[in-house]
Amino acid sequence: MYRFFTLLLVIVAIHPSWGQKDTLTSYAPTDADKSLLWEISGADLTSSSFLFGTIHMIDKADFFLTESTKTALSNTEKITFEINMEDMNNFAALMPVMMKMFMSDGKTLKDLYTEEEYTLVKSHFEKLGLPLAFLGRIKPMFLSMMASEDAMSMQNSTQSGEIVSYEMELMKLAQEQEKAVDGLETAEFQMSLFDSIPYDVQAQMLMATIESEDTTSESSQLEEMVQMYKNQDIQAMQRMVKGDEGGISEYEELLLLRRNRNWIPVMEDMMANNPTFFAVGAGHLGGEEGVIALLRKAGYTVKPIPK
Repeated sequence: MYRFFTLLLVIVAIHPSWGQKDTLTSYAPTDADKSLLWEISGADLTSSSFLFGTIHMIDKADFFLTESTKTALSNTEKITFEINMEDMNNFAALMPVMMKMFMSDGKTLKDLYTEEEYTLVKSHFEKLGLPLAFLGRIKPMFLSMMASEDAMSMQNSTQSGEIVSYEMELMKLAQEQEKAVDGLETAEFQMSLFDSIPYDVQAQMLMATIESEDTTSESSQLEEMVQMYKNQDIQAMQRMVKGDEGGISEYEELLLLRRNRNWIPVMEDMMANNPTFFAVGAGHLGGEEGVIALLRKAGYTVKPIPK
């Protein structure tokens, strides 16, 4: 189940139509602030907490974890991810979440496309070895994560150990250090976000993903994003995905910005009680409404930790 979340987050990050706008304020990091690790202090905190930007899936050869990051984790009492990673091992708890993958009211993909469009989608998934007859009731947003050869290759590589997850690697370290584990939001909440996007808009996103296979190189976009991550350039990552070719910019507020704002009071409560290591997608860090800027606006000192 965790792979479904990570694949979706990767696709949202690299899709040319699903980006966020780039506007900076004095609270936002600068281009010179090339760091994935940030120290949070001030505002009556007795001990520093830390914010770390992850990339949800990366080739094992590109994976790195600096000594500063390991030290920061060691100096905290708790690790907090976007969702509690321990919940990902609770199958009973995940069953209701998995059911949210399916469209309601008996809707199917055939209801969302013209006959010609449906034939195109069906042919594309058959080429990937995924008969659409078994996928017809799944929400188009989730089909988008499986719609590219690159995404399918990524999932296969994850199973073979060639692709690793920063969240899973940090989780292993936290468990070795017997740290408490928490989440800023629930898996059920993340899934519910997509219910706010009409099925016909989701269908347009799926079609855009399929069409991009012929007109753009998702692999090169992913490689570019990974290089930016290795350079710890969170501002470049934030700028990479701007644009509104798909006409769905209104959902940036739902999928990214509102979540950033919702996290701040949760983070404040956690930091007030225990020094905490926060690990969230690097795309949430930069920009005027990124987590760093929002924490600074709330009165905290947030500074980059050198590589």
